[in-house]
Amino acid sequence: MKMSVWKKYGFGWITVALFLFSLVGHWLFGWVEFVQEQQAHNQPPEFMQYFVQMSRDTLENWQSEFLQLLWQVMGLTYFLYLGSPQSKEEDDRFEDKLDAILKRLDPQGADALIQQLDQKYPGRYVGPRLE
Repeated sequence: MKMSVWKKYGFGWITVALFLFSLVGHWLFGWVEFVQEQQAHNQPPEFMQYFVQMSRDTLENWQSEFLQLLWQVMGLTYFLYLGSPQSKEEDDRFEDKLDAILKRLDPQGADALIQQLDQKYPGRYVGPRLE
């Protein structure tokens, strides 16, 4: 059964909806504040002046918060998905650990099993063998 696009990308749709809601709210409340400020100075509110001011404020806000958060989320996703060099365990070290576990579980048959696995999955093993 094929999943609907709304369910499949539900997190994305919610994120877009919250983003648009916050953007519209920002501009709406900004307009109310702008009109009050213009009235306090006995000037008529001009939309172009408001548009320029709100565009500048919105881009400053995105620069300082949205883009920073975007990098944090994307960077975290990238490093969790691909793994950073600091968080990845070397293959040789991992293989040494598995060899030690196999030898502890089956001291007599471990070497034969390790050789079978090495022949079945040839690769670049450069670490010392545990004896």
